Amino acid sequence: MEQSGTSALLQGAVQDLATDVVSALRGGDHVRMSDTATADDPEGSFALAAVRVLGADLLLPHVLFPTPPAPGALAAFRNTVEAFPPRADAAPTVRWSHWAMRRTLVRFDSAPAGPPGADDLTEPDAAWLDAATWQVLTHQLAVLAPLAVPGDDCAVTRAARRRPVDVARGFVRAVRRRDWQQAAGAGRWLTLLEAVPDTLGLEAGLDFVELMGGNDPRVALQVQAARVMRAAGALV
Repeated sequence: MEQSGTSALLQGAVQDLATDVVSALRGGDHVRMSDTATADDPEGSFALAAVRVLGADLLLPHVLFPTPPAPGALAAFRNTVEAFPPRADAAPTVRWSHWAMRRTLVRFDSAPAGPPGADDLTEPDAAWLDAATWQVLTHQLAVLAPLAVPGDDCAVTRAARRRPVDVARGFVRAVRRRDWQQAAGAGRWLTLLEAVPDTLGLEAGLDFVELMGGNDPRVALQVQAARVMRAAGALV
């Protein structure tokens, strides 16, 4: 029961943060960050864990609408980078998620984060994406959706750019499987890729994903990010 309660608190914290990011994306405003600390979490550990789940997307509105983050949001972001470095045996997606957070932190914060040498922004390996099937590629890209940012370049972006048709196939598969989070993440990548098949109907597809995603703010975050980037005419 205790573990179930902990999971529910963390899920609630993630949803609150995602809702705040969606609101900022829709209004071009600061990420205000709801108070995710509770009586059971007086030190805000759930807040940091929730930031880790959202990753670099916490500050996405300030990337897409170039504005400085609010001090509270930036401090929470910095504290999360310091508190959750990837372990030596971490999965590639965990390493890339942390890398994306560090790169975003460097964009907005000149203060060092982490132990000496932790400011090294050398990219993790991404060769595993080149050998991935289109199904696995789409799943991994959806997990790494915070890397789908206009104008930024990295090995994951280049892997997606080489396989737009495969990502489009993965988007359709995710919709058919009713995996709305994966579909929304794939749709965000497709917004930035060239040579996406016109027959995909991406804009209508994203509208459908948002509708079917219901009240899931993490789905809304990816769809709204895609819309903002599409409206700006951004191409990787």
